[in-house]
Amino acid sequence: MRSYWFWLMMLGTSWAMGLFQLSLGIGELPMHIFGSALFFGLFFLAPLVRRIPVLAFLNLLVMAILAILIFWPEAETAFNPYPLLIFTIIAGKTVYRLSTRETVAIGAVLLGGALMYSIVGDWGLTPLFILLYGLLVSAALVFFRKSYVLEEELQERNEALLSEYRKMKRRLLTDEQAARQEERTQIARDIHDSVGHKLTALLMQLEVTRLQAEGEDAEQLQDLKLLAKESLEETRNAVKALKHDETGGVTAIIGLIRKLEAESFLRIQFSIKHGALSAPLGNDQMVIVYRGVQEALTNIMRHSHAREAEIVFEMPGGSVFRFIVSNKTLETTAFHEGFGLASMRERIEQAGGEFKAGPENGLFIVKGSLPLIVKESGLE
Repeated sequence: MRSYWFWLMMLGTSWAMGLFQLSLGIGELPMHIFGSALFFGLFFLAPLVRRIPVLAFLNLLVMAILAILIFWPEAETAFNPYPLLIFTIIAGKTVYRLSTRETVAIGAVLLGGALMYSIVGDWGLTPLFILLYGLLVSAALVFFRKSYVLEEELQERNEALLSEYRKMKRRLLTDEQAARQEERTQIARDIHDSVGHKLTALLMQLEVTRLQAEGEDAEQLQDLKLLAKESLEETRNAVKALKHDETGGVTAIIGLIRKLEAESFLRIQFSIKHGALSAPLGNDQMVIVYRGVQEALTNIMRHSHAREAEIVFEMPGGSVFRFIVSNKTLETTAFHEGFGLASMRERIEQAGGEFKAGPENGLFIVKGSLPLIVKESGLE
């Protein structure tokens, strides 16, 4: 976008100076103003038709013909160098926008116009000079086109490699989780098959022995049976826990955000204040926190040139969980919440929390807080 305005400024300056050199009369002025307006109208239209090859070619062809006609020299007029600059800029846009065949066609039109200028006007420039100048510009534009095509190919390769890297990163994380879960399942199966069965057999033997015993021995065997039964129940609970994924709470949120970091090439600095790691977040609250952080990071990738962000988890007072996502910003315009942030505000406020987003001291900060369910101790 910056290069577009630069070339527009160069073209506008050359055009204005070229018209000034023509020394137009009153009768010629309206036609030249109309032609100039039509030329720059087509210039502004060029980005809109760049994806339609035929329209892009016709657009630049008409611009080249208009430039030749508007700056057509009168007989025995002084040399006007600015049309050559204008022709060169048009040729550069042609190389950037069109195919090789279409570029050659418009280049021939521009070169023919420059040659006619040298013949009709009293410029003091021979057609040979115009040809040499055209060859020099053509060589420079060919070199530029090759560099541009090479850059485009490298960009496509980089995007393909980046996509493949992200797929491999996701596959690695998935395989790692699957391997870890398989290992936990195997451990749970071994505990169930060995310790669980032996405790069950022990319970049966204790019951048989208790039925045969009398008095104090029977009571002791009953206590041993209860102890063995509790051990069996704890073993079963441990087996169930091993069969399920171990992540939860803030730890799960951190894992998900780290995965997002790997896929988006953001450098994320985590700060976890005291107590935040063990915050008793419910499932709905975990989803809200994760989606809030995800939305903030997505906004950074879309709207900010920064590739670094800081995330803070804290639990002030032990009754509120708060997340803060911040990144450096250079924006000075007024901030308006988009759909994503507005939706996040609604979700957090529906959960009884508070949400704030906006620029502050050179940073863009997204901050959300959720109330925690604190278990009562039972003391009055």
